[in-house]
Amino acid sequence: MSQPPPRILILGAHPDDAEYHAGGFAALHCQRGSTVKMVSVSNGAAGHHWRPPEELASLRIEEAAASGRVIGAEYEVWEFPDGALQPTLEARRRVIREIRTFEPDLVLTHRLNDYHPDHRAVGQLVQDASYLVTVPLLVPEVPALRRDPVVGYLPDLFTKPNPLRPDAVLDVTPFVDTVVRMMACHQTQVFEWLPYNQGIFDEVPQEDDQRMAWLRTWWERQTGERAERFRETLIAAYGQERGAAIQYAEAFEISEYAAALTDADRQRLFPLSL
Repeated sequence: MSQPPPRILILGAHPDDAEYHAGGFAALHCQRGSTVKMVSVSNGAAGHHWRPPEELASLRIEEAAASGRVIGAEYEVWEFPDGALQPTLEARRRVIREIRTFEPDLVLTHRLNDYHPDHRAVGQLVQDASYLVTVPLLVPEVPALRRDPVVGYLPDLFTKPNPLRPDAVLDVTPFVDTVVRMMACHQTQVFEWLPYNQGIFDEVPQEDDQRMAWLRTWWERQTGERAERFRETLIAAYGQERGAAIQYAEAFEISEYAAALTDADRQRLFPLSL
């Protein structure tokens, strides 16, 4: 008997984290009929240079929902404060409830070594929740799971104290346009805050068509190093010819604190193509 399409839960710290790090993965799964849910644990209210937090939080909920609609995924934004996330018991309970309620086959989140404290906090929350989702007397209002989901870490290029181990890779070159359309939904970020923060605000075009071209170039510049970093694993997965030619990739490390990734799970959760 064939298994149902997998259920994928991406827990990021901010609205836009899920698609920036795993937009190609999410798009592929939606095309394959999987159920994909993206969550921002924080409200995103600190990510701007002139919009007030209340206005920004409201806008980012709308932007996240629009991004999810691009691929047919649900996108939820929680109320924890942007820039002040902590792995508290309250937040851990929320993560446990979410995992139990959604019943994912795979959870993706940030690694614990990361430049942003909010990213580290979410990674810690998922690690802390991974076993506890099976313990019935904790968060008893939601039935405990019989087994952990597989937990994977979103791609990053950090090296200290240790680089990401690419246990699974995906060629996302065919999905670049989709990822850029998802990112473009986060207008307060990709056309306002991030260019300001990076000192390139004057480069952002005013016309919509030119903005999309500019955003694609920006995204390619931001993520282009991934394929080279994980080239050996891409060649091992796709073969020499295709693996050597892949331009844009996403790579995931599997957490040792949750379910192991079996060969059957790998084929379901990390398909190499449509």
